[in-house]
Amino acid sequence: MSPSSLRVLRYLRSWMWGRHDVETAEVDLDRGGESVPATLLTPRRPDGALPAWIILHGITRPGRAHRQLVRFTHALSSGGCAVLVPEVPEWRELDLAPGLTLPTVRAALRFLASYGISSQDDGVGLLGFSFGAPQAIAASSDPSVRDHLAGVAGFGGYCDLERTVAFQFTGRHEWQGEDHHLRPDPYGRWIVGANYLTTVPGLEDLGEVAQGLRALASAAGDRGIPSWSPELEGDKQDMRATLPERMHDVFDLFVPRPGMDPDPVAGREMAHALAAAGRTVDPLIEPALQFLGVQGPVHLLHGRQDHLIPFSEALRLEQALPANTVASATITRLFGHSAQDPLPGPVESVREGVRFLGALGRILGVPTGRRGVSASEGGAEPRP
Repeated sequence: MSPSSLRVLRYLRSWMWGRHDVETAEVDLDRGGESVPATLLTPRRPDGALPAWIILHGITRPGRAHRQLVRFTHALSSGGCAVLVPEVPEWRELDLAPGLTLPTVRAALRFLASYGISSQDDGVGLLGFSFGAPQAIAASSDPSVRDHLAGVAGFGGYCDLERTVAFQFTGRHEWQGEDHHLRPDPYGRWIVGANYLTTVPGLEDLGEVAQGLRALASAAGDRGIPSWSPELEGDKQDMRATLPERMHDVFDLFVPRPGMDPDPVAGREMAHALAAAGRTVDPLIEPALQFLGVQGPVHLLHGRQDHLIPFSEALRLEQALPANTVASATITRLFGHSAQDPLPGPVESVREGVRFLGALGRILGVPTGRRGVSASEGGAEPRP
């Protein structure tokens, strides 16, 4: 059995039955003169040299303590890996701050090297969740970290900011001429509005709306409830009541009244304005602009029924990579931000399981594979 197959089996055992035979340690990283916390996980009984992973969380209040992330990292380490999960405090405060990705990855690499885990020959795997996924890919193109990485993986990431935000207002997205529709998770538009609403020309005086959106997203994260939970209705009503009447139309676009959806035309217009403002404030918010130096391999996983970021964004991420990059994108019903799509029957369940395990095997094989692994070794094809 190959090392990656063995890691998959150990990972699955840990994920499904909660058998986490790992040791955890709270450590500090030096992020350009600033100390940030991180969690280091290692197998309790390591079997030889440890392949290493750096894991980036997304824009979420729990940060590295997010329940599903903790479960994932424990399973990953139980599979036979050292796993380092840096905190990005600004992302925990719900700030869209892509410029902090590279300093965080550099700090993590320095720590692993000082700890004696990283390998100059094989490199370290870098994996990002949600907002952290495209940022991890973009960071891997930088010469200061590129030669220390064996490959990159991303779960649930975005590629095009405007398309993503438009989906978060309308629930609509398309891929290769085929239209798709889901009920969008409002959390995403709350985050983007909290960060960029007051930088849109003409909306600079809507700071109270932006603060309210941040407060709603924070409340969902702090309470561990979905952003569309009825438990937040009281918060929404109280917040709206404190706003001047002239701000109600904009607030209602982000936070519709019960039983209502955002107006799709106004939503698309707002998505366009927010994306333009975001690009002006921080060009790094469009990750694909930084992909030129990505060497790969890059493995992407995305939920077909993802209500926060549509699966078409993973396919666009793969498409945006340099043509000679070994890459794969797996769309599955076994993963998502907000909800898992119920499988229609046993045949589909088996099919999805096989697809998911294949993707997981490619991802878990990254740290022990050589950079520039061939398509036959990596299970993914370079794009023409």
